[in-house]
Formats: sequence, C-alpha cells, structure tokens
Amino acid sequence: MTPEVAIDLFRGGLWLTATIVALMVVPSLIVGLIVAMFQAATQINEQTLSFLPRLLVMLLTLIWAGPWLTRELMDYTRTLIQNIPYLIG
Repeated sequence: MTPEVAIDLFRGGLWLTATIVALMVVPSLIVGLIVAMFQAATQINEQTLSFLPRLLVMLLTLIWAGPWLTRELMDYTRTLIQNIPYLIG
C-alpha cells in the first residue's frame, strides 16, 4: 500500500466522521443558542434549562438522519473490506 492510498483512506474516514459529528452537533448548538438568548432576554439563570431541548433535538436528529448515517458507515466499511486485496497487493 502506498502512502497516497493510506492518506486517501484516512481522509475518507476523517471526512465521514466529521460529517456525522457535525450533523449531530450543529442542530444542538443552534437550539442551545436560541435557549441562551431566551434566558438572557428573560433573565432566567437556570443552567439545566437548555439541557432538555438540546437532548430532544439531538434525539430527533438521530431518528431523522439515523438511516442515512448507518448507510454511509456501512458503505464506507463495505468499500474498505472489498478493497483489502487491492490494498495488500
């Protein structure tokens, strides 16, 4: 296996990981920002108030995007496994 192939495999895995993490974190960050603005406007200083909406948004995002995430992970893994003979030789 050449260094270029190893870098390509690593790049693909890193890109897939970053996509999955961003898909889960960005909606949670947006909801956290909205709740923080609401707390600042109403002067409510409860730390646990933003936890439940962020948790619900994370769960809904996982339910909504779960099939796509699973399919992408399975495709990447299948590609890696199918290319093992070409990578070794």
